[in-house]
Amino acid sequence: MGSDEQQIRDLVRTWMQATREGDVAMVLGLMTDDVVFLVAGQAPFGKAEFAQAMRQQASAAMSFDGESDVEEVQVHGDWAFMRAHLTVRVNRPGAAPITRTGRTLTVLRREDGRWRIARDANLLVAAG
Repeated sequence: MGSDEQQIRDLVRTWMQATREGDVAMVLGLMTDDVVFLVAGQAPFGKAEFAQAMRQQASAAMSFDGESDVEEVQVHGDWAFMRAHLTVRVNRPGAAPITRTGRTLTVLRREDGRWRIARDANLLVAAG
């Protein structure tokens, strides 16, 4: 495994851990300023909207857990893409947990020697 691929896999581990811990600043540092997220049923959104949603979820005492199984990483210069299978569990006070699972396709860009998420298509659906 090349060092670029390892750095990208480490980014995923850091993202998952920071999400579990509610570390908004760490998660935001793992994405480019011009990041675009694509999720079913919503218009594309960027870093500011992502940050706002994370802060609202933290204030609502929601917690997250999950696993990301990186299935493929391809690096081409300062750009890379990654395919993964993601499972996310959302725990809300007084409500049943919600589990969503599915595939993601992520485009990463190297900035200042670090890989960051630039585009992310999230194809998660409610687990049955």
